[in-house]
Parts: sequence; C-alpha cells; structure tokens
Amino acid sequence: MFKGGLGDLLKQAQELGDSMRAKQEEMAKLEFDVSVGGGMVKMRFNAQMDALSIHVAPELLNPTELPVLQDLVLSAVNMGIRQARQKVQEEMGKLTGGMKIPGFGP
Repeated sequence: MFKGGLGDLLKQAQELGDSMRAKQEEMAKLEFDVSVGGGMVKMRFNAQMDALSIHVAPELLNPTELPVLQDLVLSAVNMGIRQARQKVQEEMGKLTGGMKIPGFGP
C-alpha cells in the first residue's frame, strides 16, 4: 500500500511539474502595457519582467523636462515589474493552490 501511495504521489508531483512548466512557457508569451504620466510614457512588458518597448511623448524630450522624464520612466519600469510578478503569481497560484514552490515564479 505504501508503494502504491508513494507512486501516486510521485506521479502527481510529475504532473504538477509538467503543468507548471507549460504555464511558464505560456506566461513567457504574455505581454501587457503600462502607462504613466497620463500616457506620456508607455512601456510594454512580458511576464518574465522584460521591458519590450518604450514610447516617450515628444514634449518630454525638452532638456528642462529631463527630471520628469527620468521619474516617469522609473515609474513605468517599476509598475511593469510589479504587474509581471502579480500575473505570474496569480497564474502559478491557480496550479499550486497558493503553495509556493521554489523555482516556479518570482
């Protein structure tokens, strides 16, 4: 009985691992946009926390607006990272029932 129970447990763990790897591959394809400063800085990210693109409103390219531009870019990057972490945690939580498993997710 112990071997059968252990075998079932190992099979379930393998299936969970396979499901989590598939979900990670799916999440790698997920992209989303963030916008700050009323749309003056827009960035596109993926769920792996990579910044894919940035758009800066031309009026921010004025040298007197440099501090504002720097603040908005940092804000957009941080917002994108937070959203990517949240999306990954939500999706992985669906698979694991909220249990945190090292190596899967942030």
